[in-house]
This record gives sequence, structure tokens and C-alpha cells, in this order.
Amino acid sequence: MAAELDLDRLQRWMHAVIVHPGSPQQAVASDTAQREVPLSQLGAVILPSATLTPTERLAIYQGMYPLRMEEALAADYPALQHFLGEDAFLELVKQYVAVHPSRSFSLNPLGESLPEFLRTLPGLRRREFCHELATLELAVAQVFDAPETTPLGEPEVASIAPEQWERARLTPIAGFRVLAFRYPVNAYLQSVRDDRHDHPRPRLGREWVVVYRRDYKVFRQPLTGPAHDLLKDLAAGLPLGQAVAAALQRGRRAPEEREISGWFQTWMQERMFAAVATS
Repeated sequence: MAAELDLDRLQRWMHAVIVHPGSPQQAVASDTAQREVPLSQLGAVILPSATLTPTERLAIYQGMYPLRMEEALAADYPALQHFLGEDAFLELVKQYVAVHPSRSFSLNPLGESLPEFLRTLPGLRRREFCHELATLELAVAQVFDAPETTPLGEPEVASIAPEQWERARLTPIAGFRVLAFRYPVNAYLQSVRDDRHDHPRPRLGREWVVVYRRDYKVFRQPLTGPAHDLLKDLAAGLPLGQAVAAALQRGRRAPEEREISGWFQTWMQERMFAAVATS
């Protein structure tokens, strides 16, 4: 059997066994695994050792799978792991990878579905806070992995005549996310990164954040509500003049023109935009 089993089948079988959420015995007997290697032929694929049966040898790899997944997800979601605690986070990982097992040669995309998974996970404490915290941490990971795009330079900006800026449309860099939250998740993430003990409580409290990459580093810049709305409009392609006019007319406290000018200057200095078009 071993000589007849091609590499693709062996890999599919090994994957099915390792990611199976049940016991090793249930894993090798599952329909998915037996489509590749019938249970009766297990010994021809995995030989016993002096002290372990084939199934017991497989159990070593299967047992390491959730730990490796926990390690990978903790790298992207350290604040969520801190909030839940290590034991609860490991249990979350087990439930998550049972629904969303790794299907890539890289573990980078493993956690992409975690924020949405938290929305309906039964028994999760402070579900909305966890969802928003995971959403922020996913944005950080995505910005870190985003393709490199050349930001606008001074020559490109200087080439735009003053009268053209009103209809200018700005394109953000690839490593850019602008986010709004109902809970203080950015403050919580920062407290974890600073290794503080006075972490914000998961109570309602609005936060607005822009996450972006500059010089190969990821930054999180807090925003006011009006600044968030303006930056979101600009990132969506609204002409600068229309975006500013909308900012000045919104229901919440309208910003002054000098505030808007200061925000825009900061965003340009931080190289958040990759292109500008005036036609």
C-alpha cells in the first residue's frame, strides 16, 4: 500500500487526520481520511514504533496541531488572548480551526475569519467587545502583510495647482484601514502592548482609528469622529471639496476649517495616500 500511495493522497490523508477535532481513533476512521487510506491499511502507511501503535504516533501530530494554531493566532491576536486568558483562548482556537482549518502553505491567512466567527460563538463573554478587538487586530495584521505601494511624494503634491485640489480624488496606500468602534479596543490593545496592568474596561466608549504602514512599520493613529468621517470619505474616492463640505455640515460638532487643514496635512505627512487624480 505504501508503495502505491502517491504523495498527494498521503498529504490529503495526513491533513484530514491532523485537523480532525475528535480523538485520533475517530480521525483515522473518519470518512475524509478513509477516502485516502482505508482504516484496514493504516499500518502500511504509518508503522508502529517499539512503544507506540500507528494511531498513537499520529496522535502526537494531531495533538500539536491546536497548539501550533494557537501560536499562530496569538501572534495576530495578542490582545484578544490577553482578554480571554490562555485557557479560554486555546479553547477558542480549537473551536475556530474545526470550522476554519488552515488550507494554505502559510499561516498568515489563518485568522482572517476569526472576527466574524466570534459574532455567533456561543458562551463567549463580552462578545461585542471581543469582536471589535479582533477586528482591530485583524486590520493590523492585514496592513502589515499588505503589498508595498509607493506613497505620494512632494513633487506629485506640488504639481497640483491650488484650484485643482477641490476636485482632487485621493487613493490610499494598500496598507491602510480606517475604522470606527463602539468600545475602547485601541486603548486596550495599546495597554497590552505596553504591558500595563490598568487595562480599559470593556464598556461602551466610541473610538475611531486609522491603521497604516509607513517605512515598514504599522501605526495606529486615534481620530476624532469628524476626522474619521472625512478620512473615510477621502479613502472612498469622494473629491476633496465634497468631502470637506460634508464634514462641515454633519450633525455632530462641525470641525473648523483649520482643524480640517491640520488633519489633512498630518495624513499627507504620514504618507497615507498613493495617488491623486484631478480629472
